[in-house]
Parts: sequence; structure tokens; C-alpha cells
Amino acid sequence: MANQADVIVVGAGLSGLSAAKLLHEKGIEVLVLEARDRVGGRTFTEHNPKVKYVDLGGAYVGPTQNRILRLADEFGIETYLTNEVEDVIFYTKGKSKRFTGTFPPMGSFLAYMDMNNLFRLIDQMGEEIPMEAPWNAPKAKEWDSMTVKEFLDKNVWTAAAKAFATCFVQVNVTSEPYEVSLLWLLWYVKCAGGSMRIYSTTNGGQERKFVGGSQQISKRIAEKLGKEKVILSCPVCHIKQNGNDATIKDLHGNTYMAKYVIMSVPVPLQNRIVYEPPLPANRNQLIQRMPMGSVIKTFMYYDTPFWRKDGFCGSSAIDDEGAIIGFTMDNVNPDGSCPALMGFILADKARTLSVLSRDERKQRIGELYAKVFKSDQAKHPKHYEELNWPAEQWSGGCYTTMMPPGFLTKFGSELRKSVGKMYFAGTETATEWSGYMEGAVQAGERSAREVMAEMGKLSASEIWQREPENKQVKSSPFPSTFMNRHLPSVPGFFGLLGSVGILSAGVLAAVLYQRHFR
Repeated sequence: MANQADVIVVGAGLSGLSAAKLLHEKGIEVLVLEARDRVGGRTFTEHNPKVKYVDLGGAYVGPTQNRILRLADEFGIETYLTNEVEDVIFYTKGKSKRFTGTFPPMGSFLAYMDMNNLFRLIDQMGEEIPMEAPWNAPKAKEWDSMTVKEFLDKNVWTAAAKAFATCFVQVNVTSEPYEVSLLWLLWYVKCAGGSMRIYSTTNGGQERKFVGGSQQISKRIAEKLGKEKVILSCPVCHIKQNGNDATIKDLHGNTYMAKYVIMSVPVPLQNRIVYEPPLPANRNQLIQRMPMGSVIKTFMYYDTPFWRKDGFCGSSAIDDEGAIIGFTMDNVNPDGSCPALMGFILADKARTLSVLSRDERKQRIGELYAKVFKSDQAKHPKHYEELNWPAEQWSGGCYTTMMPPGFLTKFGSELRKSVGKMYFAGTETATEWSGYMEGAVQAGERSAREVMAEMGKLSASEIWQREPENKQVKSSPFPSTFMNRHLPSVPGFFGLLGSVGILSAGVLAAVLYQRHFR
């Protein structure tokens, strides 16, 4: 006899489990089917004596991510601050430049002006995009027909600003500027609260981590649901709807039945399932057009956090074509144990360097860190951990799917559209912090409320709900100086040169440079 439930959730990542938790709390019979032998999806906490614990998947959380913080509070899971006490490093042209704050020094007034204009423009353009429907933005078709690379080529004038903008794209969406839609990137940044919020550590998306690791949230939800309600190692391969209910089969030949289905596996993997009747044409096309991003997450463990002794916090942005790592952060446990540097191998480099052995990647990382952190100790880690997410069968990549040009305007409205009795969760369907753990929770709970509305247990107006600010982790506005708001773009500055005369404009630039950079 088939296993039966009111709702079957396919996928036991944070999004699917958040949906199942909400349904379970409302007294609705729910069953979760997971392909892996574990819960957590793209969150995975490794435990061993050499590291105690380490998040090889999603790890960071910060202000305005109130849903994931609410779950952590419910289960008594504490957070701790990512270290940013000492200086940050911007490594470029073979040299390490110290700085504090979010964005690195550009080295010249023109490059600073260029970068300031770029991120101001990104945030201003984002203001025109509805978070719940970016395809309805006034310039949606224009922006969706353009890659981010084309946008940068058109709007960025200095090599330094363009190099950092490329790093910004790679570290935030684990993709290259030539791959992704401008509309999607603008929307993605807006969903996270803007360019400062998404990229910052303090007061931003990387401010904190969970004591004990992020995967424990999924584990605690699964415990609450009960072992018999979360079935592991059963990849779903067939979903048949007959109008009144759905029959689901896994690769082992087991059959499950439910009145409703919530799909929460990564979008590209939904293409491995046979649907009966076939999916609508646009949904079928959609799942062929959303590839996963590419990242290998690495950890180099040392006897001591030598970088702190030398006045570095562990965070660095690395602008070097030959560098294996693009971005690093301090990864010392809150009790001071197991000091490590976390580093991302990003986008094209993750794809190219997947062919190297684990030991070859470890060696190249050590050689790079010796240059970035100015210490030969970096070449001699006592332990190494990594997870190559593009090689993960049930994720296909990380952090999230990327949306190529033309996708959002043609298929975006299909992302959350139900198909018969099947509804869609997953962080990619979120409207706040899409791609993050926060987005996963929002999407899961929204899909659960959609099912409850269909059941008549709540009204359609209750499907989308705002989350109050967390009482412990509060956000604050980012300061905006007169310079930030009013500096012209590079072409605007040269237009000024023509208007007021080269000599007087040069004096003005020199004064501004002295005041801002000295």
C-alpha cells in the first residue's frame, strides 16, 4: 500500500523543510521525500575532530534575514560575529592593500569615482524593479536582453573598477558577468537590500554564522516532523496527477500518494523527473534554462590565526587572473579553536579547476595565501577541507541558479505558478534574499500557505506575510556621504573639465582626493 499524506514535499533542504514544518504545525499531514542520505540540501555541516564542525555549504546570516533567524531562535541556535576587527585586504597587481569597510580602495580618484557611480547606478536601477515581479519593471525587456558584462562595458571606464565589479558578480552569484542577465543581477541585489547590504560583513549578509553550523536548523526541523515523516535516499523520478491527487514514485519503485505536492529541489534537477500529464510548455522550457552557479568552498586550517597577528581580519577580495581563490573570510570557531581561512573558487575558475586533484588545489591555495597575507605560514596548513558543489549530484552547483538574458521576461512569471496540485518552493522563487537561506525559508513558507489557501484554511491575502525584525540581530542604514551621492561618473567628470576648464577641474579633483583618501 502506498505511503499517503495530505501534502508531499519533494526535497529536504531548508525550503522544503520550512514548508513541511508550517503545514505540520497547522495539523496537516505531510511527508518529505529526499534524494540524499541527509537533510539540509545546500547547507551541509561537516563534523570531525580536526575541525569540530564546518559549514561546507550555506553559512552566513545577517540583518534583515529575519525568517532564518526566527527559526534559529526557536531551536535555541545562537549566532556569532564573523571577524572583521582587523584590516580587510584587496589583493591586486601582486600587492595587498589594507582597508576597512565594504568596498576596497581603487588607487586613483578616477577609479574611485567610477566604482562609486557603478554601485550607485545599480541601486538606483534596482529601485525601478518590483521584487515580486521583476519582469514588470519599466525597462525589463531592455535590461533582460543585456548581459552584466555588456552593462559593465558600457558604464565602467577604468580597469580597476571593472575588475572589482567582476569580482562582485562572481562572489555574489557564482557566475561570470558574460553569463547572466542584467535584470536578474539588479533584482538579486535589490532582494538582498542593495549593494552595500549584500556585500558587507558588518550590517550585511556575511555578518554572522551559527554556533554549531547551519545544517542543524534542517536537522531540528526534521526531528520535529519525526523520522517517519522524512524519508531519505529516495530520489523522486515520476509524478502523476489525476486531478484529485498525485502519485509519486522514487527510483527504488516505492509509491507515495498525496492531495498536493510541493517541489523544492533545485530547478535544474526538476528536469530529471517524468511528469504525467507533461508539464505545460513554458514550465518545461523554464527548467531547461536555469543552470546552477559554480563554486568550490575551501578551508585551510592552521595552528594559529596568524593573519590576525599581522593585522588582517581574514577577509580579502583577490583580483588576479591566475589566482585560484576570489574571496576569503576568517573561519575561527567562536571558542577560538580550529583557526582557518575560508576561500571560494568561483564561477569559471571552479569549472576549470575541478579537474585538479584535491591536493593540487590545496597547494595552489597555500601559495596564493602566502602572497595575499604576506606569510609563509599560509603554505603549511595542518588540515584542508573542501566541497566541490558542481560535482554534487543532488545540487548540481551552488549557491543558486543563475538566470541568463531573456529568462526573466519570458519565463519569470512561471517560477511560482502552480501546475495542477503541484506548488513550487526553493530559494530561487523567493522575493527577499533569493539565493540565501533566508530566501529558502520565505519560499517554503509561502508555498505552504498557497496549499493551505487552496485547502480553504486561510485566505489568499494571507499567503504573503512580512516578517518582523529579529530582536537580537537588527539592521541599521548604511551611511551615505555627500561624495557618494554627488560625485559624477567618469564621462560626467570629463564633461565638467570642458565646462569649467581643465586647470580648475584638476584643482577640484586634487582637493577631493586629498580630503577623501589621505
